[in-house]
Amino acid sequence: MVKKKETIKELLEKALVPEHKQPYDIPENWVWTNLKSINNFKSSSIEPKKFSEETFEMYSVPSYPNRLPEIVKGSEIGSSKQIVNPEDLLLCKINPRINRVWKVEEKSKDYRLLASTEWIVIKSKNLHSDYLLYFLKSPYFRKLLTSNVSGVGGSLTRARPKEVELYPIAIPPLKEQKRIADKIERLLSKIDIAKQLIEEAIESFELRRAAILDKALRGGLTRKWREENGLDVIRNEFEVRELISELNQGWSPKCENYPSDDYQKWGVIKTTAIQHMEFIEGENKQLPDSLMPREKHELKAGDILITRAGPRVRVGVCCLIKKVRPRLLLCDKAYRFRAKLERVIPEYLVLALNTPEILGEINAMKTGISESGVNLTQNGFSAIKLSIPPIDEQKEIVRIVENLFKNEQKALEDCNVGEKIEILKQSILDKAFRGKLGTNDLCEENAIEILIEALQEQLK
Repeated sequence: MVKKKETIKELLEKALVPEHKQPYDIPENWVWTNLKSINNFKSSSIEPKKFSEETFEMYSVPSYPNRLPEIVKGSEIGSSKQIVNPEDLLLCKINPRINRVWKVEEKSKDYRLLASTEWIVIKSKNLHSDYLLYFLKSPYFRKLLTSNVSGVGGSLTRARPKEVELYPIAIPPLKEQKRIADKIERLLSKIDIAKQLIEEAIESFELRRAAILDKALRGGLTRKWREENGLDVIRNEFEVRELISELNQGWSPKCENYPSDDYQKWGVIKTTAIQHMEFIEGENKQLPDSLMPREKHELKAGDILITRAGPRVRVGVCCLIKKVRPRLLLCDKAYRFRAKLERVIPEYLVLALNTPEILGEINAMKTGISESGVNLTQNGFSAIKLSIPPIDEQKEIVRIVENLFKNEQKALEDCNVGEKIEILKQSILDKAFRGKLGTNDLCEENAIEILIEALQEQLK
């Protein structure tokens, strides 16, 4: 028996979301419908391998972060794909916690356009594509998308297309859709410019800190202090071995895969506990109960640490332990030593070992066959020459530098607004799809006319 074709009236009744099921209030001339009712996409698949010499422009999930589709030969594509067209929207169904929505752009060349089957394709001739793009990225829709998934968790979860097509979406009149999309674009663009300026300020933090250290260790920051105290510039050159004692490395047994949060439990630090001029004691792994701690490696306040093995960028990183919890052991990939207090205070010594000049020397003496695994030898490190002022000037240099760093850190924290920026973006999207951006005109035609046109398109 042939199934009776539904009328527009019947389709409209199914498409409109009943008032008691509408997620939130919208302006009077908007309508709530579902994704299925406005999606005109008719699936068409292809096996690219059958066109081995043809070049395709392919929208794959791995290429999404750069927003650049892959240009590939059919022979290099192992499975069937969907044929898509410019203005189609791609909603990623794999791991929907990641907000991936992509609009298919105009062809860069005369290549056929393909999309991975991990995308749900949405085509709507009756809606502004950018409006729908932003709606699919909105907090409301993302919450829906992640609330009903299949799979065991994480990257293995998937949105269910049959469920997704029934999710309610808010549709304003067509002109309002364009106004909303344009205003979102303008506001997000301003936010992105501000974010870029903030990121540039953050990047310059390390440069400013390096400049402060360089000037401080050359005596530039204590010139006035020396004049006030009637002192000349006095610098004595020492090798590191003449300034330190008790140089040793630690122990790296097989530990648990979690940190020692209980001070009654022993832990072994990871090299990430050692940052430039900062010690992070929480970066450790708990020693198994079956192993006896080697207490000679327990860390103490006043110890100076420097990483000796690992990736190039992580070797030669030096810090002073100002205070530390009990039962924390040094790992094998770091040296520990103490300053000879008659010649140098530990705070000054750590500053000296973090200057651009000395870091450059350390980098040049690292040995290893790859960037991922280099070493800093005891002999090389011990032979580094440092210019050391009198103890009183060392203390003044440390005082000035710490104050300057404190101000820099405050400025950096003021710039660290990444999370706030993301919240602001989500707030803009949330307001936009509730009709609260101040762009709606109640005199315009009701959006139900757009929905009727979309349904008529599906009947063709």
